[in-house]
Parts: sequence; structure tokens; C-alpha cells
Amino acid sequence: MIGTLRLEPARDRSDLLAPPVAAALEKWSVPDVDVSEVKVAEIDPELADTAAFCERYGVGLAESANCVIVAGKRGSEVRYAACVVLATTRADINGVVRRRINARKASFAPMETAISETGMEYGGITPIGLPADWPIFIDSRVVEVDPVVVGAGLRRAKIALPGRALAGLPNAEVIEGLAG
Repeated sequence: MIGTLRLEPARDRSDLLAPPVAAALEKWSVPDVDVSEVKVAEIDPELADTAAFCERYGVGLAESANCVIVAGKRGSEVRYAACVVLATTRADINGVVRRRINARKASFAPMETAISETGMEYGGITPIGLPADWPIFIDSRVVEVDPVVVGAGLRRAKIALPGRALAGLPNAEVIEGLAG
């Protein structure tokens, strides 16, 4: 149990998952992490933002991770990536991430773009079920947390799973110093 969250097996509650997240869990193939370890809890969507969520549900900021979508530009080409960092830190978008995606400029993707490209709700974006060609950068501290709480693709739910499971996602790369 984490805080006061009522956790259930995520695959049993696809109603609490964005469609791409549910589809990814149906095809789950993360080494050494069974899909039964992925849990979901319904929350008040008005409390989906990290600070409000953690306070209301008794989840520590160090147990909660944020997934942000970054857009990097080089000339007319736009490249997207996801960054997963603990709620106690911030991703180094203009340093580490910009270099990793080989972009001249990098910033948070506009809300409309993040929603349309991921098929998820803003404020609930998760690394599970992202477009197959996007890199997923995970701060090394995230993989050490068990369980870690991330979005479920919808503002009204959160997923809890071993942090190491995120490292096994397609296109995931664990990076020391991604966040500060």
C-alpha cells in the first residue's frame, strides 16, 4: 500500500487507463517484472497535479514520478522524448535532454501536442504506452523506488509499479543526472 491509495491490478481496471496505456499493458514484456506488479488507483482528477495528489493521498514526493514530454527542434524537424523524474527533482531539458535528442532547442511540448501525440490526458501522461519511436529518458533515481507512482494516462488515476519496470519499457534509457 502507498499512502491511502486503493490499488488494484491495472489490467483488471482498463477503465482507469488511457487506451494506449491499456494496450501496452496487454502486451507487457518487461524483463523481471510481471504485469501483476502494475497496480492502478482511482483518484480525484482535480488532485492529479503532483503536489495536491501527494498531500491528499499521503504519497511522498520521493515516491512519485512525473513524466514530461519534451519537443526538440533542429531546423524544421521536431523530435519528441519523454522524461521521467522524481517529483523532488526537475529534468534538465536544456542540457541533458537537448543533447540526447540532438536538438538545437528543447522545451516542454505544448499541451495540445502532448495530448494529441500520446493519446493521454495532460496531467496524467505516463511513460507506459507512448509512441514506439519516442525515447524515454528515466532518471536513475526513479528505478530505485519500489513502488513508484506515475500517471495512468488519465487524470483520474495513478499507476504504482516497481521503478525498475520503467527501465524495461521499449526505448527506455536510464540516465544518471537527468534531473537535478
